[in-house]
Amino acid sequence: MTSAAHLPVVALTLGDPAGIGAELIAKLLARPDATSRANIVLIGDRWLWQEGQRVAGVQVEVDPIASLADARLRTSTSRPALVAIDTVDRAEVVYGEARAVGGASVLRVLDQCMDATLAGVVDAICFAPLNKHAMKLGGLAHEDELHHFAEYLGVRHYFCEFNTLGDLWTARISSHVPLKDAASYLSIERITQAAELIYRSLFANGIAAPKVAIAAFNPHGGDGGVCGREELEIIGPAVRALQARSWPTDTPFHGPFPADTIFLKAQAGEYHAIVTMYHDQGQIAIKLMGFSRGVTVQGGLPVPITTPAHGTAYDIAGCGRADVGAMWQAFQIACRMGAAHRQSAVVD
Repeated sequence: MTSAAHLPVVALTLGDPAGIGAELIAKLLARPDATSRANIVLIGDRWLWQEGQRVAGVQVEVDPIASLADARLRTSTSRPALVAIDTVDRAEVVYGEARAVGGASVLRVLDQCMDATLAGVVDAICFAPLNKHAMKLGGLAHEDELHHFAEYLGVRHYFCEFNTLGDLWTARISSHVPLKDAASYLSIERITQAAELIYRSLFANGIAAPKVAIAAFNPHGGDGGVCGREELEIIGPAVRALQARSWPTDTPFHGPFPADTIFLKAQAGEYHAIVTMYHDQGQIAIKLMGFSRGVTVQGGLPVPITTPAHGTAYDIAGCGRADVGAMWQAFQIACRMGAAHRQSAVVD
């Protein structure tokens, strides 16, 4: 019997009911080493959980509990707990179709998880893939789930998405905005805040001496100003401002580096993280390096929230072919950061 006293409570969700989420969670929880890492609480529709097991070809025993708040009362975590709620009817869901009912289901489950974090009963959230279009049909009023989380949790400081691949993390200064607008998001303040945030998050994930590279914005890093001046006027000064501050480790920030070569340095192990200037500058490289292992971490929130980076995979939903690799990585990060979060709460 495993004691729950010192393990982080990690809430798992089943994601978009028309995608591969429930299958992924079933495959994850079928791993014999999953429950040793956290006090796992699965929340979602009972029929969807059963369907996920059917598609995955596994059976996982769970302990029913009435609410997320009951997780801390568990005396054993040898099996995941299940909080069964009714958010969507089976007849309303069609595999591979983005529907309002599916998006509304995702929002309701995630909001309950965030309520539990605000109440101090959940240490981390790990959600299976969702679909932004379905969520907007279902009531999402923001550009993406990160901004929904931030407003719901009352965040007033800087926040951004991190994308990770093994030991390599990336942050970005602008995210889901048109490329023609990306330059307008660049500022010394945003770059220094993103760099500081990913540095602190790497510490929370167990990296003792993080090294962070800052990417340039223009081709060839602007070529001394003939191919853009953002490096001279914004990015370079931001890096120097970071380097001028006192840090627990020696000079953790370097750059700006041309974006077409910095990932080679990171791949060689010279850097743990890269701060990129816009969405595709980092996402294309990360996904080429390991699409099936990439994880998104919601940075700057008061509680760790992670998810696979690959999306709902509507084209293979219900087929039993989903690769659990990225879901497993997202879960492990949630466990590590959840443990750090729980420890900091105990100390405070």
